[in-house]
Amino acid sequence: MRKNFVFDTNVLLTDPHAIFKFQDNNVVIPITVIEELDTFKRDLNQLGRNAREVVRLIDRYRSQGNLSTGVPLEHGGSLRVITDLGREPQLPFPTLSKTADGLILSTALILKEREDLPVVFVTRDINLRLRADAVGLKSVNYEEEGQVAVEELYPGHKTIQVAGDVVDRFLREGKLAGDGHALLPNQCVTLVDAKNSGHNAAGRFHRKEGAILPLDGASEDLWGIRARNREQAFAIDLLIDDAVQVVTLAGKAGTGKTLLAIAAGLRKTVDERVYSKMVVARPIMPLGREVGFLPGDVGEKLRPWMEPVYDNLEFIIQSHGHGFKAADEKSAPAARRRTKRAGASAAEEIRQMHDSGILEVQPLTYIRGRSLPRQYLVIDEAQNLTVHEVKTIVTRAGEGTKVVLTGDPYQIDNPFLDSSSNGLSVAAERFKGKDLAGHIVLTHGERSPLAEMASDLL
Repeated sequence: MRKNFVFDTNVLLTDPHAIFKFQDNNVVIPITVIEELDTFKRDLNQLGRNAREVVRLIDRYRSQGNLSTGVPLEHGGSLRVITDLGREPQLPFPTLSKTADGLILSTALILKEREDLPVVFVTRDINLRLRADAVGLKSVNYEEEGQVAVEELYPGHKTIQVAGDVVDRFLREGKLAGDGHALLPNQCVTLVDAKNSGHNAAGRFHRKEGAILPLDGASEDLWGIRARNREQAFAIDLLIDDAVQVVTLAGKAGTGKTLLAIAAGLRKTVDERVYSKMVVARPIMPLGREVGFLPGDVGEKLRPWMEPVYDNLEFIIQSHGHGFKAADEKSAPAARRRTKRAGASAAEEIRQMHDSGILEVQPLTYIRGRSLPRQYLVIDEAQNLTVHEVKTIVTRAGEGTKVVLTGDPYQIDNPFLDSSSNGLSVAAERFKGKDLAGHIVLTHGERSPLAEMASDLL
């Protein structure tokens, strides 16, 4: 049965193309939503870009008919923009506020009273869904295609019980046919002796070879950083494999996601020179209240947001004990070498990497529109990105670029996202089974016993 779906503003700010995803139903946009979109259109962030795209889409249909009565959409539904009925003097629902949310909700309620078609209110605001239910209006959360329950997120690895001699043969020959184990490309595997769990081996399934091969990163030293558990060994193996061009690492705080990604990046850029530079970026998403305007130039203003990245860089450099400098001050940035430099501070080493062009640390704001060939790109806190933002980032990757997305799906500061709809979770699910992609969920905290206990209990 045909229905009227009334949109809240946050639906369109999250997905500008949401109007096309309700089959042959009527999409109804209250005028207050248009007014709220107008307040976002000048923003330079993703919300601003989405607001501008939505307005352009609606304007395109305005030229095809009268939006107040409804304009047909390609899929058989229709698009309407209606004056907020909630502004009328005599409201049948006087308890609703005259805020933007109240006006939008009132419009949906009055539309329900005046038209025979069922009305469904679509919003990503959980409080507004509660208010809608309280006044007798059916409401639903807007869910983008491909969302996955975080509890069902593909872990990227599995344990297979085999006979003891199979484990021995794998360790001896360095290869085991993957037939019959229902493995996905780049899925990591722990082979466990069915009679002795202590007798085991780890590997990764390579579809091209049709076999499970040993981990390259199990004992790798990435600038002084080594795997402390099996999951981290899996992650390192994916990070140092140049054939795996997209790696997603999900896990709670302290599991080593960002640390491993950056350490592998330094190995691949400074040591092996597989990539011309490492770019580490993260969204500007505050924890708690905004601190207001910050003094200084652009670099000084952005430094507080990038501090977690610099913390990891300093820890890695201090663990490694090696310095960095260009091989020749007059030579191209690609000519580099590591040298022993007693007494050089980690901050100085980082500055030299910046100056030589081997390292960039920046907010995601500056990624859009760039083309990034032969670069090692780490996107930290990717759980605060929408699917569209992740798509925008990954499509920046040029020839020979590797993209690493890290984050904790349970720690989301973006008010329009949740553990199922964030870009990290959706990317991990959609890239599953692709030869160029790998994914690992890390569950064991290694930062400190206190951090692990707090992550589990608080």
